[in-house]
Amino acid sequence: MGRVVALDFGKVRTGIAVTDELQLIASGLTTVLTKDLLKFLKEYFLKENVEKIVVGEPKQMNNEASESELLIAPFLEKLSKVFPQIPIERQDERFTSKMAFQTMIDSGLKKKQRRDKALVDEISATIILQAYLNRI
Repeated sequence: MGRVVALDFGKVRTGIAVTDELQLIASGLTTVLTKDLLKFLKEYFLKENVEKIVVGEPKQMNNEASESELLIAPFLEKLSKVFPQIPIERQDERFTSKMAFQTMIDSGLKKKQRRDKALVDEISATIILQAYLNRI
């Protein structure tokens, strides 16, 4: 089995999480600038066996796509062209940023640490990945 990589895609930064090779545990990997994301993924995929990519799907409360989807759609096209052999799935990402922030509070991070938006993005990607694992 290969790893599953999850992306919390953002206009500026993208949080990345991965599973272990048995696909049991979701862990935060890092946050990268979105402009550098494809380069980062190419390098990571050369080192690791990746079986699937899960990309967060931002939805509004009425279940319609949010405005962020307009940024994600072109990226998904590029992603599927660069990695045609790796399936891409979507996972609802509603409330992940709030859940990530609450996770930071619950784990005892100080206020200054909780302002680290890159850490919020990485934790959000982990929540997206864990929700995906729970769903399959």
